[in-house]
Formats: sequence, structure tokens, C-alpha cells
Amino acid sequence: MGMTMTQKIFASKAGLSEVSAGQYVEIELDVVLGNDITTPVAIDEMMKHGLDKVHDQSKIVIVPDHFTPNKDIKTAEQCQMVRKFVKDQSIEHYFEVGQMGIEHCLLPEAGLVVPGDAVIGADSHTCTYGALGAFSTGVGSTDMAAGMASGKTWFRVPEAMKFELTGSLNPWVSGKDVILHIIGQIGVDGARYRSMEFTGEGLSNLSMDDRFTMANMAIEAGAKNGIFEVDETTLSYVRGRGQREMTVFKADIDAPYDETIHIDLNKIEPVVAFPSLPSNTRTFDQIPEIDIDQVVIGSCTNGRIEDLRAAAEIFKNNAVHKGIRTIIIPGTQKIYLQAIEEGLVQTFIKAGAIVSTPTCGPCLGGHMGILGRGERAVATTNRNFVGRMGHPESEVYLASPAVAAASAVTGKITHPKEVV
Repeated sequence: MGMTMTQKIFASKAGLSEVSAGQYVEIELDVVLGNDITTPVAIDEMMKHGLDKVHDQSKIVIVPDHFTPNKDIKTAEQCQMVRKFVKDQSIEHYFEVGQMGIEHCLLPEAGLVVPGDAVIGADSHTCTYGALGAFSTGVGSTDMAAGMASGKTWFRVPEAMKFELTGSLNPWVSGKDVILHIIGQIGVDGARYRSMEFTGEGLSNLSMDDRFTMANMAIEAGAKNGIFEVDETTLSYVRGRGQREMTVFKADIDAPYDETIHIDLNKIEPVVAFPSLPSNTRTFDQIPEIDIDQVVIGSCTNGRIEDLRAAAEIFKNNAVHKGIRTIIIPGTQKIYLQAIEEGLVQTFIKAGAIVSTPTCGPCLGGHMGILGRGERAVATTNRNFVGRMGHPESEVYLASPAVAAASAVTGKITHPKEVV
């Protein structure tokens, strides 16, 4: 019987020769991830059940990133609790101020996830690591606690959808536009509890940063996970980073996919998701003039170096429109430093933007850019639900870094070609 990429990883981690959709399996975990919001809950669950020791200190990664640097007393005490747990349990991989980054940008950069891994994280966008050919998915804090204590978890093997990619991206089009196009096509529940598996000759024309963005937003289509076929681009990224042996799993020719969707990258245009769903997508021939108040370029979706370069390309000959608050957030300290070395940070500041230390910040209405009543933001984040970035009567429009930067220049939602 043929198997998908995800099914092959499940079989391997469960010690089985094969698995099939709908089957329940217990799998060994390579990484258990938590952040400053979800880890305290997981710690409480461990203590509640008398679990006073983690299974393997080397397989747990904790990254305070949502409210750091701490924004108030409550978040300071959450992080204080996490720091004590990390010290008491001798957790090897802990990243905070000084080494910090947005978790889903940081783990791949640090080589903590490699192809063939099984990863759970108490954060819904843990599906990001599927870009590396790993199975990764978000779980609740109780499941995180069980994973830390036992090194295992259980799943129902998901059904799968195949996305066959052809062609290459046009100027000013990125992985963000591709995944918004797909979500707009299939809907926010179009891949519900299914694996979104990306393959095809078009993969070679997508960078790793494009792939991370697309895998990151698989959850916005309701998917259990997103996963990319491993190719030379993947292997080139992992070489010199990966901290352990990898296993490459490729879907069988007769792998059981519920459906196959063909995506011609040549036909993708810049896309904007209107409030208040990522599936509420429009291309620029459908977008009226919409004034905005704020632009956010960053997050676990679009805070990588290619994202910052795309924004800087817009800003190098343009200034931020008067009255538009423009916030740039590099995904990690390393990306921040690279942006300084390449002169991108200077470009942003001269254009009238501000640059923040790595943090999730405004994405979830945390800090560093909360919206007030009636305000509108163009953001490179992954969700635009009601109240996501602040007041329930504010609005968030999801877009690529290039569209976000162009919009900052004009003060309204704008196609990049209009300002370059």
C-alpha cells in the first residue's frame, strides 16, 4: 500500500511498516516546543499529575517570544516561571532576550528540526517546519506536558491533499501570495484535519523562506500539517545547520490523496486577505481604495531575511506616508544582525519606519502595535480574525511584505508596482 510523506513519518516514528488514514498511532517525538504563553500551562499540568521530570532535556525547546521583552507584571511572572522550570529540568534549548527569536523562525535557523522529524508545539503555527520535510503540528498545552514527560504522543493519521506546483513566481509575488491564493480557493476548512503535501517541478522555484511561509499558514486552511517534498533547496538549507541525522521521506506514486490541486505559480498575483478571515482574498483588480493607519512587517510568517529585503526594495526610494505607523520586526537576532549588515535597517529608519527586537508582538494583539477602535492595518501576519490585533472594531488586511511596504508608502492598500 502506498503512503504519503506524512504517513511515512508516522509509520517510522510508530515503529510500523505502514499506516493508513484514520488509524490511531503513538509516535516518538523529536521536538516538543513551547512558548511563554503555553509553557506555564504545560508546567502546571505536569505538576498536577505528579510528573516532576521531563523525558529528554535535549528534545524540548522553549522560546519566550509572544510577550518578550516582558510587557507587564503578568507576563514577567509567566516568563519567570518558565525560566525556573528550564533551570530545574536542565532544558538544553532555551532562547530568550539576547538569543531570542520568534519560535518558528528560530528553530529552523538553529538546526533544531531536520527532514523526517516529528514535532509538536503548543502553538498552532508549529506546522511551519513542514517546509523542511518534517511532520509538525500544533497541540494544546496538556499535550505538550504529556510530550515533555513521555517523549511520545498519539495521533489519528490524517487524510491528505496533494498540491502539484508548476511554473515560477512573477515579480512582487511571494510564497505569502501563493498560500493566500490557496486558502482563498479552498477555504479556511478546506483541508480540515488533512495533510497539505506540496510537490511538483514548481518547488524548485520557491525559496526556503517562501516554503516556511506557506507551511506556516497550512493551519489557516484547517490542515493538520503542511509538508514539502525534500529537494536540493531543502538539503542545502539543512547542511551545516542540522544537529542530527535526517531521514527523507518521499510519497509513493500510489499514495492515497483525497484530491490533487494543480497550482500554476505563473498565474499567481499579489493577494490581500480582507477582514476577518484569511480566506477572504482579493486580487488588486477587486480592491477599492482603502486608507490604513498601520503597517506591520514581521511575524513567524514573514519575518525572514527575504521578507525584509522585499520591504527594503520598496523603501529605498520611498518614505513612509505621513501618519502611517510602520513597524518592522525581524524574526530572529541573526536575521536582525544580517539586516543591519545589509543596510536594510538603515533603509527602514531613513524611510520613517521603526525596527523592533524579535517578538510576536502585535500579531496576536500582544504589544508593539495594538490597534484602536476603527483602525486598519496591513500586516504580513497570518490571521486577521476580529480583534486579532487589538480592538474588535479594528481591521487587519493580510498581505506580503512587498504589498505591506507599498501600502505604507501611499497610506492605502497598494500594489508594489505602483511605487517602484
